[in-house]
Amino acid sequence: MKKISTMKGQLKDKLIKKALEQKLRYAEQGRSGDNEFKAGKIPEEHYKFRLHPGFQKLLILNEGAKNLGVNNPFFKLHQGIANATTKIGEKEYINFASYNYLGLNGHPGVKEAAKAAIDLYGTSVSASRPVSGERPIHRELERSIANCYNVDNAIAFVSGHATNVTTIGYLFGSKDLILHDELIHNSILQGALLSGARRLSFPHNNWTALDAILSQQRTQFERVLIVVEGVYSMDGDYPDLPKFIEIKNRHKAFLMVDEAHSFGVMGKTGMGIREHFGVKGREVDIWMGTLSKALAGCGGFIAGEHALVDHLKFLAPGFLYSVGMSPPVAAASLAALQFIQREPERVTTLQKRGELFLRLAKSVGINTGNSAGLAVIPSIISNSLKTARVSAALFDQGINVQPILYPAVPENSARLRFFISCQHTESQIQNTVKLLAKELGRL
Repeated sequence: MKKISTMKGQLKDKLIKKALEQKLRYAEQGRSGDNEFKAGKIPEEHYKFRLHPGFQKLLILNEGAKNLGVNNPFFKLHQGIANATTKIGEKEYINFASYNYLGLNGHPGVKEAAKAAIDLYGTSVSASRPVSGERPIHRELERSIANCYNVDNAIAFVSGHATNVTTIGYLFGSKDLILHDELIHNSILQGALLSGARRLSFPHNNWTALDAILSQQRTQFERVLIVVEGVYSMDGDYPDLPKFIEIKNRHKAFLMVDEAHSFGVMGKTGMGIREHFGVKGREVDIWMGTLSKALAGCGGFIAGEHALVDHLKFLAPGFLYSVGMSPPVAAASLAALQFIQREPERVTTLQKRGELFLRLAKSVGINTGNSAGLAVIPSIISNSLKTARVSAALFDQGINVQPILYPAVPENSARLRFFISCQHTESQIQNTVKLLAKELGRL
């Protein structure tokens, strides 16, 4: 064992040395590039993607993983619908890597709705919605979403990530402040960057820290936006929403809640964190969600008052200059929403399966962080190499779970992330936790 550890240490030193050499080479290229610029020449690294620093870094990481005997765990080819089970390379796996939380992707009724929309409208609306891409299915979907939140209206975008980017990027500007949880999704950060607003983070779920920041900073800005998530996609926990509502009201700020992983998951009937806490829809200024999780489609939505939604429909660049949502996608998400409302037992089962996984994992000493057991449950291993190896070992035993590695999370937070589905059986969960504990024990 000592010899193996020594070999790993030597390899790590070699990779660090190589990275430093690469960094020095970039510096030398920069200096030589300056000289070439003066001579009227353009250095190759300025017009060749193979010399881009990001690609070079990727090559180093891939080489390091290969030398350590770790296969690339990403871009696995699924050969069918990914539910609680999936087929990869002609082999069936218990699947914890898809957020088909309510099993509605692939549901016969959802598929039929999408097929009917193709027959009626085709596969594309072939224009932006303000120009000539508006279809009745868009409006029906948006009305249904607005009704779920008991607010005036909603707007559907073709991308969940772009929903946050274009909404925040358009509504806020250089005289404004955006305050967000330190674990907020990348799309929020990109939207804040696009807006040009001042951006500050507060400690995870810490509403007292947010209150303190606002007490000091609020009067220095025009508009202030607070952004939290319903269920955090890496940790599986959620904020104390009533506290954040109270703070935003007291400081006269806007509050945005990203429900990508909480709509269809939280609340007695799956209506999200609003239902979970029993708050009124109008108490939150901007409700955001995605169609790609519980709603079995693709895209995102914003729900709120007329002034917010109408403003975005006519002027938000990511909506105004984008083709309208594909009719079969809109129809699939609308049908999925109707099934959620007609079959609340899907939500009940999902919550029970999540609670079971969390309870069993904790009972055998697996570090699940602050997860509430609502669809997203991490196994925090705190080392990227070990995390990748456990993922590979489980895959060899018929369990598909993705590793979340540095730099997606800090190195000391590397983890396996388990997405739970209402279609997972109790025995699948029991077997998975047993094998996970066994592999963690090997470390």
